[in-house]
Amino acid sequence: MKKYVLFIAFLGILIGCSKDSEDIEDSQSSEDTILNLEYPYSIVDTEVTNFYSDVSPVSLVSENEDFYGQDANYSGNQPSYQNNEDGTITDNITGLMWEEDMGAKISYDEAFTKAENSNLGGYNDWRVPTIKELYSLILFTGQVEGQKAVDFFIDTNFFKQSIGDVSIGEREIDAQTWSSTQYVGVTMSSDETVFGVNFVDGRIKGYPKYKVGTGNVNTMYFRMVRGNTSYGKNDFVDNGDGTVSDNATGLMWQKADNGTGLDWKSSLAYSENLELADYSDWRLPNAKELQSIVDYSKSPQTTNSPAIDSVFDTTEIKDPEGSSGQYPYFWTGTTHLDGVNPYSGAVYIAFGEGQGQMNGVLMDVHGAGCQRSDPKSGSSSAYPDYFGPQGDVRYVYNYVRSVRNIKN
Repeated sequence: MKKYVLFIAFLGILIGCSKDSEDIEDSQSSEDTILNLEYPYSIVDTEVTNFYSDVSPVSLVSENEDFYGQDANYSGNQPSYQNNEDGTITDNITGLMWEEDMGAKISYDEAFTKAENSNLGGYNDWRVPTIKELYSLILFTGQVEGQKAVDFFIDTNFFKQSIGDVSIGEREIDAQTWSSTQYVGVTMSSDETVFGVNFVDGRIKGYPKYKVGTGNVNTMYFRMVRGNTSYGKNDFVDNGDGTVSDNATGLMWQKADNGTGLDWKSSLAYSENLELADYSDWRLPNAKELQSIVDYSKSPQTTNSPAIDSVFDTTEIKDPEGSSGQYPYFWTGTTHLDGVNPYSGAVYIAFGEGQGQMNGVLMDVHGAGCQRSDPKSGSSSAYPDYFGPQGDVRYVYNYVRSVRNIKN
């Protein structure tokens, strides 16, 4: 069984460096913790250790068996947190320090004001996290059943996580968390949109800054961050052999995607059997690895491109209505535990628009760079179809971009 581990090594990164001298003297924590990180954008593992087929849990999946190469077959940087006993939590893998408790829901603009004025833990350099910083906290050991929370997609031993307030008509899954990352396009035809992570239902979506219908500001949860300002910034190098290295994460990527839609089992097999640039240790990336290469400054609406750096080649596809200029969903090896059969879906990242059909109109409902899930299997004649309250397009036959570790 192939295993990989990204090791913490010897690149010193300060958790923070913007404290004034008087703040240092007065701070509860007079010194910043120094973390020796081999990569400034180290990807935290999803913590998945259970194995699944396309419909059920299985005890173990070994090499050369169906469904080998899924998330649980590979172990990366295991989550490691430290409670600083001052309302802050340090992530020992990323070098980021987080607010422990989010408090009540606030608007997008209020989140920036809160961070700018905060002295939590004696620090004055708090900020609103980018979507990549925020996503570093997600764990796919969580589970959701429709609108009902089951297990959170964040480590509640360290982080306080709220659900929606059902007493005022919210759903339990109305627990979205702001990032600072605004969508460069619009959703729902005209909504100004900000990406957020929902640690109750395990997804990235674009959320409106203003409530539809009233125009009032939308409110969501918010968790401040500080430290490691290099986190989430890629350092791509085209190796000239069909591969691209990201020296920020320590991952090497397939430059061109596989060129055709596959179901989940076939996607796992494709990556496991791939031989490219004299390497044979390719795998299907987990959810957090694949999200690391999204370029949130791009979208089909604004740059006529997928949401990924131009160093990569991405197949252009037609949407379900036959319109060109769209780009695929890409499979990950991560099962997304949701629904009546929680084992039947796997995570994808949309590098094209996150489309859905609302009131009979096909539109971008979630934003390019969203993370959701598709059924792992199904008849090709039955898809694409539309599912859920936003009529999400489900392709099932999604694309593949394989990954390996630079150091193996």
